[in-house]
Amino acid sequence: MAATTSGAIKAYLEALAFGVPVFRDGPREGQDTPFIVVQEGLPAGLDTSGLGDFGDPDAEITIVETVVVDLVQRARVKTGARTTKVTERYGLAEAIGAALHGCTLPAHPAKVTAVRLQDIDRIPIKDNLVRHSITVHVHRVLLRSEVIPG
Repeated sequence: MAATTSGAIKAYLEALAFGVPVFRDGPREGQDTPFIVVQEGLPAGLDTSGLGDFGDPDAEITIVETVVVDLVQRARVKTGARTTKVTERYGLAEAIGAALHGCTLPAHPAKVTAVRLQDIDRIPIKDNLVRHSITVHVHRVLLRSEVIPG
């Protein structure tokens, strides 16, 4: 079982076997592309879509947690003096977004009712790299006790 939402998403994506390493918060030093980074510590707010009984101390409190999954890839490689070859895996970001949308993250320590895809952005970054930023909203029960990684 994962201790955090990013850990549960990491475990879920690794199980899907896209053939791309997945990290929390950042890749290890010297990591070659492509790789996936799950951003942790993003906003979480009360899920106001459901009705709750605020007088019941045992009632479930549900939140919506924002998570960003970044796919970093090399766009192309040089094959000659004037030629390049595309190395970017087109559609991989969409496949990751589609896989996350609607899942329930079984490794999460809290009950996850849904993961909803918010958006996918493609952002060119320096040194011929591109980043696909996949934003999802995780609808889950607020934890009532600390989770100790094991």
